[in-house]
Amino acid sequence: MIDETPTARESMQFDVVIVGAGPAGLCAAIRLKQLEAETGREVSVVVVEKGSEVGAHILSGAVLDPRALDELMPEWREDASCPIDTPVTAERFLYLGAAGSLPLPNFALPKMVKNEGCYAVSMANVCRWLAEKAEGMGVEIYPMMAASRVLRAEDGRVRGVIVGEAGIGKDGEPKDAYEPGMELLGTYTLLAEGVRGSLSKQLIEEFALAEHAEPQKYGLGVKELWKVPDANFRKGLVQHTFGWPLKNDTGGGSWMYHFGDNYVSIGLVTHLNYKNPYLSPFQEFQRFKTHPDIRGFLEGGERVAYGARAITEGGFQSVPKLSFPGGALIGCAAGFVNVPRIKGNHNAMKTGMMAAEAAFEALGEAETPALLDGYQARYDASWVREELYKVRNAKPLWSRHGTILGAIAMTGAELWLSKLPGGFSPFGTLPHGKTDAEATEPASKHKPIDYPKPDGVLTFDRLTSVAYSFTNHEEDQPSHLKLRDEDVPYTTELPVYAGPSQRYCPAGVYEFVEAGPKANHGTGQQFRINAQNCVHCKTCDIKDPAQNIVWTVPEGGGGPNYPNM
Repeated sequence: MIDETPTARESMQFDVVIVGAGPAGLCAAIRLKQLEAETGREVSVVVVEKGSEVGAHILSGAVLDPRALDELMPEWREDASCPIDTPVTAERFLYLGAAGSLPLPNFALPKMVKNEGCYAVSMANVCRWLAEKAEGMGVEIYPMMAASRVLRAEDGRVRGVIVGEAGIGKDGEPKDAYEPGMELLGTYTLLAEGVRGSLSKQLIEEFALAEHAEPQKYGLGVKELWKVPDANFRKGLVQHTFGWPLKNDTGGGSWMYHFGDNYVSIGLVTHLNYKNPYLSPFQEFQRFKTHPDIRGFLEGGERVAYGARAITEGGFQSVPKLSFPGGALIGCAAGFVNVPRIKGNHNAMKTGMMAAEAAFEALGEAETPALLDGYQARYDASWVREELYKVRNAKPLWSRHGTILGAIAMTGAELWLSKLPGGFSPFGTLPHGKTDAEATEPASKHKPIDYPKPDGVLTFDRLTSVAYSFTNHEEDQPSHLKLRDEDVPYTTELPVYAGPSQRYCPAGVYEFVEAGPKANHGTGQQFRINAQNCVHCKTCDIKDPAQNIVWTVPEGGGGPNYPNM
């Protein structure tokens, strides 16, 4: 929210304030300090992170394209402390049916979607390593500091954020241990909050940054990390699948990456523009693991971690204007994921670097401009934009024509044609149209899905899974999950859509419980929000059909504590 209260707070002044210690924010910080060293002109940089530590909230597949890192730190391969140590040695693409699979031949795949020269990694550990590098260069990094409010100058430009507010009870009143937080003031504020960041969302709307962009699109990635026996481990193997358990009209696909010391990263992305409100992305992922081509890699192993995260999928058409008065959006706060490649970390890193260069350049001017126009210019001329432009129709083709025709046949053909000058496409540039929330259809048009019960060995229930995300929130604080209208769950969500929040949430946050035959508009149900379970995936803020749920930041340090994810 915008800070309008006169509360007295301590303040600290920096040249650049960065919100979020993910790949975009950390690479921005490092690039600023590199420019300081190159020019001798000092620049003060602070990074704030809402997680309990850097990496605690980082969840990604991930296969990392090192292109941006090669530009930022060309010597990284010689660094013994670097956790990027598993090059891709083999890759498979499969189309799954219920009982079998059809391999897609590698020679027929466009080069763009192949993983030659890439690395299977834990992005949480990569970010921890980047943070060490940044701190060694003089960057101040503050974990457990949720940025809850935006600060403004008299002319309306952003001049920083409030962090570290804590000690408000569930009743909304300050407790004895109340902390009003601190003002971190910056000439420029870079928002690297990741997907659907609460401050980014507000500023995109307030400054109409997406006025000329298509609606952002999203997927939900549900992931587990397994430790498997030697017999099952294929270090460097990357496998992606389309098809089962998702139906042809429901976009999505899986990954399985073998890396490190017998670790297997496995997950399923479900595109959130699915129509059936009875669908559960979590349950679809559990079903996926039972496929003959999947379960053999996991049998005899042990699940060691679980998590979920929304992914930006709008691509080129959905990228908003990148700068606002006093700052800019970097990484997935703006959305730079390449859907066919299932990659966005390299683009997030590069956009952080470009914003850093623009900010350093602007700080050197006699009068610092409000807008970082240099960042937008750099993006417009960058390989990030070029890459996204070439795949701009992958998502809309998939949404219109399904997995077989749209994602495999039409998108595959377009990627081959994209080699032609100018990124030619016979489709031009297709719009996305509806938001993911608007794509949800009334329950009357669909049948409930009968998901099998978990066996506790290969498949699991949600509450047990949340325990493996090591999620925790201070219990006596207001819920960070807000309802715009307390009646909507009973007047719209339950009677029209059969209560989809119970199914799209991968952490069991939302439930309807029996509350007497006449309770709550005659539904006999009570809508309950178990905010303690929230893994900060943001799916509720995205998929809720009535857009009645608003995700805000809880106290710093709350949420998941992902190890090695």
